[in-house]
Amino acid sequence: MGHYTLIKKDKDSRARLGKVATARGVIDTPAFMPVGTQATVKSLSPCEVAECGAQIILSNAYHLFLRPGMEVITRAGGLHKFMSWNKPVLTDSGGYQIFSLALLRKVSDQGVEFQSHIDGFKHFLTPEDVLGIQRDLGSDIIMPLDDVAHYPCERDFAEQAMKRTVMWAKRQRDAFLASEMPAKQQLFGIVQGATYTDLRKECAERMIEIGFEGYALGGLSVGEPKDVMYPMAEFTAALLPEDKPRYMMGVGLPEDLVECAGHGVDMFDCVAPTRYGRNGTAFTSTGRLAVRNAPSTFDFGPLDADCGCYTCRNFTRSYLRHLFNTNETLGLKLLSLHNVYFYLDLMRRLRQAIAEDRFAAFKKEFLTKYTSGA
Repeated sequence: MGHYTLIKKDKDSRARLGKVATARGVIDTPAFMPVGTQATVKSLSPCEVAECGAQIILSNAYHLFLRPGMEVITRAGGLHKFMSWNKPVLTDSGGYQIFSLALLRKVSDQGVEFQSHIDGFKHFLTPEDVLGIQRDLGSDIIMPLDDVAHYPCERDFAEQAMKRTVMWAKRQRDAFLASEMPAKQQLFGIVQGATYTDLRKECAERMIEIGFEGYALGGLSVGEPKDVMYPMAEFTAALLPEDKPRYMMGVGLPEDLVECAGHGVDMFDCVAPTRYGRNGTAFTSTGRLAVRNAPSTFDFGPLDADCGCYTCRNFTRSYLRHLFNTNETLGLKLLSLHNVYFYLDLMRRLRQAIAEDRFAAFKKEFLTKYTSGA
């Protein structure tokens, strides 16, 4: 089946409206994927995540491989049954986590040796192993193991990581096509190359040559400033095929989603909604709001008057401040719920704007209000 359908392109930007078909459902794009790293979107039930409008969530193969381990998940009947989520799941390979969390690691063309950040136990995984883990999880969309170059990095290092990423991608694609699951699962390719446009161009060309169901913009949102990230996202997205989905990994904040959707990116994920929620910060149409602060003490209005989520329909800023200042767990749940809803509603409104050929006006209106605090 054709996995991606391009429905409409915006007249004044590269923003585009589309659908990604998976074995467990269709995803409207541009889409945001709430992050359920360890088989849970932190503090929220699968029912609540679905009610917020999520059509797909992201989980992480590295974390699940370490805990609870593959035997538990396979005996449970796969990741979807284990976590009671019947919609699509995209799994990240854990490449970024291996490079950022593991206590010690050795990278070679053969694979990655690393010590678990949990118990120090040594593991060695080949790219084919990482693919197999995600196949066993039952992931609808699989991300291959890649060699992640952090920002900033020297060109030689970025080139070596890019070439290894391509080599690993070819090996994983071959293993994927030889497996029994290609009809039900999809494998995306990842474009690396750090902040070097010629390396990104070479990587994109080689990934397209290998051929994948979709393509990801990797190695962004790894510490680089936005005036580096945005042009690199625009440059990389323009290299990718129009008939395949484009996924920008680990991005981002609301303004990043709007900006990069305008460059033709279709899929996003980020831990920000629940991480900020757990720390007492809400995303609102007028910017970020720290509910613990004194101005919320006697504020009996909702977090966001423009929001239709359960939290905003039922609770006041004053009450939410009280919950956080008394360490009540309901507070972090209600803020996380609002933030996930806010993100998904932002994408819904963004899609509507593209459909109505008013993306530029939507972007200007959203960013003006969001950054003005009024």
